[in-house]
Parts: sequence; structure tokens; C-alpha cells
Amino acid sequence: MGFVVSKKVGNAVNRNRVKRRLRHMARDMESPFAADVVVRALPDAATQPERLAADVASAWRRAFAKAESC
Repeated sequence: MGFVVSKKVGNAVNRNRVKRRLRHMARDMESPFAADVVVRALPDAATQPERLAADVASAWRRAFAKAESC
């Protein structure tokens, strides 16, 4: 899993905090099949951290559902 956190998210401290949160969430997620995944954090990831877990889980399910249908 890779993470893309641009400077629009905030300064280096905020970007690293978002990456740490994403890494922590990614440990618990299981994929139905082997895949390389890249997660792009939007600026709201730093300002609304309480929504981050739900957004990541939702995107994870949608991405693998779409990949299975192909």
C-alpha cells in the first residue's frame, strides 16, 4: 500500500500525522486478493480526522468490489 499526501493537506507535521493514521488503518484491512493499492489523502484528512477511518473503509470496499467485477 502506498500513500500520497500533498502539501495541500498541511505542513510536514500534518502530512506525517495523516500518513501515520492511514498506515495504522491499513494494518487492519484485509484484501480479498493480492493488489497494489495507492491511497491519496485529500486536505480534509487533516482537518476532519474523525471521518478518515470511515472514508478509507468505504473506499476500500468500493475499490475491491469494482476490481472483482472486472
